[in-house]
Amino acid sequence: MSDELGVTGTPAFVHGSPRDVAVIGAGMIGLSTAWFLQEAGAQVTVYERHHAGAGAGASWGNAGWLTPGLTAPLPEPAVLRYGLRAVLSARSPVYLPLRADRDLWRFLLAFVFHSTARRWRRGMAAYVPLNERCLDAFDALAAGGVSAVTTPADPFLACFTRERDSRGLLDELEQMGDAGQDVTFRPVTGQVLRSMEPVLSDRVGAAVQIFGQRYLNPPEFITSLADAVRARGGRILDSSEVTGLQPATTDVRVTGPSGQQHRHDAVVIATGAAFGELAARFGVRRPVQAGRGYSFSVPVERMPAGPLYFPAQRVACTPLGSRLRVAGMMEFRRPTDELDPRRITAVVDAVRPLLNGVNLDDRRDEWVGSRPCTPDGLPLIGATAAPRVFVAGGHGMWGIVLGPVTGQLVAQAVLKGEVPAELTPFDPLR
Repeated sequence: MSDELGVTGTPAFVHGSPRDVAVIGAGMIGLSTAWFLQEAGAQVTVYERHHAGAGAGASWGNAGWLTPGLTAPLPEPAVLRYGLRAVLSARSPVYLPLRADRDLWRFLLAFVFHSTARRWRRGMAAYVPLNERCLDAFDALAAGGVSAVTTPADPFLACFTRERDSRGLLDELEQMGDAGQDVTFRPVTGQVLRSMEPVLSDRVGAAVQIFGQRYLNPPEFITSLADAVRARGGRILDSSEVTGLQPATTDVRVTGPSGQQHRHDAVVIATGAAFGELAARFGVRRPVQAGRGYSFSVPVERMPAGPLYFPAQRVACTPLGSRLRVAGMMEFRRPTDELDPRRITAVVDAVRPLLNGVNLDDRRDEWVGSRPCTPDGLPLIGATAAPRVFVAGGHGMWGIVLGPVTGQLVAQAVLKGEVPAELTPFDPLR
């Protein structure tokens, strides 16, 4: 981590630092930013548009994986091989409903443009410094009083029906290592796999075990983080949509729907898939598209020992309390569209043959949430063209795992007045 940081990675105040900071968005990234700002002594107000409060957006139904060993740019050559016919099927793991939406098609064309090996390697190199520090940032939260735990993923298994199907992931993990990512893994087959995880059916013929990963319960963790922010005197204002920002030399005016205004020394926009509604006014032109994911929970006869990942099906299974959370799919639709039951059915049908003792018909908490995706697969983090206005968003599938380290680095940028080197590739004005 950069210099002038304390034992928890906390930025130190410099002369003239903002002391009263607004954070817009109460997901993992917004709350983490608020927490690390408080660590340095800043007063924080968090504005959350949802009436359900903290974590009501994409954070709530997330799979909860803390997997730096998998965190990489979403655009990759495999996207091009996947083909248009597949993404137009409502049962496909990646679904693109046909509609006349110029912004969506511009996003997708840019996404395809970035789905090359050379651009993926460049993006992977950008992620490495964040991946190296992301679990330490969770440890900093725990050391500072956030009570919710993170659990070692022992084991973490990426599962395939045939051994040859695992070669793509093995190649990708090798390439991540070549880019500087510290990732340890091994292929597993046969009786070794069966003894490690009996919940897998005999249709699963191979797996890749990835070491050093963790997972958490997203609603529990977000609630604990919000409680910690409040306990330090921070305000989290639910049902408080921000419709406008007016930056000036010494402060920023935050405007609500009825025209009421509040003054703060600085503002951080962390609004997930709604990111562009505010950020575009301050020079952040790169589009952010909602990549919607689905999840639900089911009972099991025997809980898996750790998370299970089915890459071909784009499905993640995570032990959360007494039930198994099943999450997956990437659906490019509007954030406000209703949950599509066909997508739940597609997830169920995809994993039913692969699991033993899992009652996929006794579903609870069926949910859809919007991941904020950028066409180059890199988040938008740092200062905008406006004084005292910062952004932190566009993390795609990685908002949970990279939320705390993002908050740590954004707090440093806000309070020190300079962007840390780790954030240079994620310049929101790029």
